[in-house]
Amino acid sequence: MIADASRRAASLAAAALVLLTASCGGGGGSGNAGSADCVPNCNAPANLLSADDVRKVIAQAVGEAQARGAKATIAVVDRVGNVLAVYEMTGARPKFDLLSGRGTVGGLDGIRDTLPSTAAAIAKAITGAYLSSSGNAFSTRTASQIVQQNFLPGESQGPSGPLYGVQFSSLSCSDVVRNTTHGSVGPKRSPLGLSADPGGLPLYKNGAVVGGIGVMADGVYGLDLIITDRDEDLDELISVAGTFGYAAPADIRAERITADGKTFRYVDSESIVSNPAQAPAFAALPGALVPVDGYSDGTVRAGVSFGTPASGYRAADGVFGPLGAFTLVDASNAVRFPPRSGAGSGALTAAEVSKILEEGIKIGNRARAQIRRPLGSPAEISVSVVDFNGDLLGLVRTADAPVFGTDVAVQKARGALLFSRPDAASLISTLPPARYLSPDGSVVSMGSYVAATRAFVGQGGALDGVTAWSMRAISLIHRPTYPDGIADTPAGPLSKSFATWSPFNVGFQLDLIYNQLVKAAATGDTSTGCAGRAGLLSPEGTADSGLSLARNGIQIFPGGVPVYRGGTLVGAVGISGDGIDQDDMVAFLGLHNAGQALGTGFGNAPVAMRADQLSPLGVRLRYVQCPQSPFNDSTEQNVCAGL
Repeated sequence: MIADASRRAASLAAAALVLLTASCGGGGGSGNAGSADCVPNCNAPANLLSADDVRKVIAQAVGEAQARGAKATIAVVDRVGNVLAVYEMTGARPKFDLLSGRGTVGGLDGIRDTLPSTAAAIAKAITGAYLSSSGNAFSTRTASQIVQQNFLPGESQGPSGPLYGVQFSSLSCSDVVRNTTHGSVGPKRSPLGLSADPGGLPLYKNGAVVGGIGVMADGVYGLDLIITDRDEDLDELISVAGTFGYAAPADIRAERITADGKTFRYVDSESIVSNPAQAPAFAALPGALVPVDGYSDGTVRAGVSFGTPASGYRAADGVFGPLGAFTLVDASNAVRFPPRSGAGSGALTAAEVSKILEEGIKIGNRARAQIRRPLGSPAEISVSVVDFNGDLLGLVRTADAPVFGTDVAVQKARGALLFSRPDAASLISTLPPARYLSPDGSVVSMGSYVAATRAFVGQGGALDGVTAWSMRAISLIHRPTYPDGIADTPAGPLSKSFATWSPFNVGFQLDLIYNQLVKAAATGDTSTGCAGRAGLLSPEGTADSGLSLARNGIQIFPGGVPVYRGGTLVGAVGISGDGIDQDDMVAFLGLHNAGQALGTGFGNAPVAMRADQLSPLGVRLRYVQCPQSPFNDSTEQNVCAGL
């Protein structure tokens, strides 16, 4: 899977693209510089995209599109998702087709000529920026590889992609992400969530990720179903040209990083036909900057430096400061999610929330990272805690954690909470149906998932609070095959059947937020609240209050556990950032350690309540899965056993 050096050398410009920016490497470490030694510093104030940088990136991309006779829409964002410019070449297709290539119709799959190409370009650019850090560079092609039914895609008897479902995060309706009314602070929302369509790449300066570029030129928003070949993808090649002088350091590109012994893919080809060093002047480009309601005013702007208050992320104070943690802040530099008490009898106190966050960061700082270079780097994570109502009680992160994990950590906590609540079945069953825009025009009852779960799992699937559901357990019944990845087995009750499934039609996770996702993308609706909303095609008068407990949706890969005081559910913890087994360990072990440290009666679910007591179809579920030999500073094994 490692990219063929001779293929990269086929284009002198493409080779120079790598060499000019291979400035990150050396030993690991923690603290505010991240896990790699950037020059001069990963979070230095100079590491940002200037307005001239943005114009240069666009001009280089347009030059490649011209050389290929293509008409492209190009977006550039900074690391926290501020849209710095959107450029539309004359004649570029204004809308796109959303097609997985599996021949399925349903959910988002099969929607044609309805959603704007600007939304696709922005989503691709945000994905390149959000999935990357100073220790790893991931592209939308990498995203394609990790959201499909097998990892690697199409591999016989292989489990699903490690970030299966991540495409439905950082949504425009999330209460965690910000919009243009909040100034420059991030993380900013994406009109389509994260993208798996090749053509989105991160942008780097001095070895630090500073943003991303996204291109829509071929008119199809899809993914790469065939991992065994090498594509000459139009969107991706235009994007590659745009990154000239801003390319990811070679040593941290996805092709140098493995998971489960398998190498990731960054780009399939760098065989550009233009010379980006001689790109046309920005003023002479054939097209225009375009405004995008809620994202860009149609001008070029500079990005912000990550780690400064203007970015919405800065070094944390108090107990988190010595741990090298970062916090989220608003436009006034006030902490957005400081530890606070939850609501109701037996709720988590502010001191308990603080201890859970603290112990999570401590575990992350000791843990061996899965998806970053150099080997032996500490994990970079986001840690969140919610109360029984889904209200966010605290959120902190390590300095170089990928930005996508900010929203995803909260989605994981809320997913574990929702399914573990005593009233889960009634909360879900009373939601308005998902009304598909795809050609079949299906109307999907949310209550159908409750009935299917009960039938599939038995009494433990009643969603009545008797069973404590972790995100790993939920993920296993939200796959198009059960057991996960085993061909010719039935789909889990939260998933579409394999015949109708695609990454654009996954089942419960998408249907929960479907109505608001398409409404926002098609109309520019900026209202907060993703789950259980009324859709574009809903009858007049349909209630639109939504499910506030899951206001940014839920996630369906591991890294979240419910929190109990005795046998009573009081909240949940969600972790995201640096490997799903690491996420599981930080959530489960960090919560345990916090409970032991304070001795106030909170902690993980009682063993008898955990979902791993269930065996649907005779196959036992898992609650959490902690990695082997997980720490850089010890030889401990089985660190979660017996807890």
